[in-house]
Amino acid sequence: MKVKSYAAYSPTSLLEPYEFERREAKADDVVIQIHFCGICHSDIHTARGDWGPVNHPCVPGHEIVGQVIGVGKKVKKFKVGDQVGVGCMVDSCGKCENCKANEEQYCTKGAVYTYQSNEYDGKSYTKGGYATHIVVKDKFVLKVKKGLPLDRVAPLLCAGITTYSPLKRYGVKKGSKVGVIGLGGLGHMAIKLAKAMGAEVTVFSTSPDKEADAKKLGAKNFIFTKEPKNFRALAKKLDLIIDTASAAHDYAPYLNTLKIGGTHVLIGVPATPTEFRGGPLIQGRRVLTGTLIGGIKETQKMLDFCAEKKIFADIELIKAKQINEAYDRTVKGDVKYRFVIDAKTF
Repeated sequence: MKVKSYAAYSPTSLLEPYEFERREAKADDVVIQIHFCGICHSDIHTARGDWGPVNHPCVPGHEIVGQVIGVGKKVKKFKVGDQVGVGCMVDSCGKCENCKANEEQYCTKGAVYTYQSNEYDGKSYTKGGYATHIVVKDKFVLKVKKGLPLDRVAPLLCAGITTYSPLKRYGVKKGSKVGVIGLGGLGHMAIKLAKAMGAEVTVFSTSPDKEADAKKLGAKNFIFTKEPKNFRALAKKLDLIIDTASAAHDYAPYLNTLKIGGTHVLIGVPATPTEFRGGPLIQGRRVLTGTLIGGIKETQKMLDFCAEKKIFADIELIKAKQINEAYDRTVKGDVKYRFVIDAKTF
């Protein structure tokens, strides 16, 4: 199938139109016409080679929603016309203990990610959702309920599950006190999800002008982090911190806002190493940990939860020719809070 897309031809080039052939659908594949695809900061890091060598042309995109236009003969779960989503993974071994535990993202053989990942055939690498169509194994396709705003659903496939997973794993419920570091694509979803689970949310930000937006999204408290004294009011108050910041920062002030046994979860990945002293962990039996998206089963639960609670991303819808501008604005933090590409414009 001939597909139109946008691709990076080198780490330093702008993304440009690119046509390529998607593989023929196998018996367990689903063929999807893409309607919308979100722009994740990791797309930018990958396209620009920030995280290592890249196979070019690179077609990013792993926040995909669309409609089924074809299914393989063994596919029972989906039919032509269904609304579906595809997130960060398109395959895994299915046999290791992590896959059997519905944690495909930690597949011991290595999950096959939606773009820039070596496929198990050993000959090709994946191309993502900045395109008109995609072919995906049925086990990695997700159901999207009818009647939802698909452009606002798209970012749930990465930003949604990345924040939902630790909130569920660490038992957030009514009465929990949750801190969110950073108010961007991930942070705004963390606020909405934690609030919907019944938590009291505190936002930590280096930008004082984001306070009104934080509270509009559901936060009760806002801490301007460039004033160290502002942390004192929250000393030993929080149960959980979701850290979405992608710039290097000192973890200690945040850890000291956690209760005894509280957990600080890293989601953002700073480009440079962070110096750290263990005192705040030792003195409060606190945990500093990280998380990577969620498995397919959990991602489906997240989509169903968001549909029930009417939780969707706040987006700016763009045409394909605006991708490069969107990349620059994302790096500057100039978006509320996720760019989403209209696939009709490829």
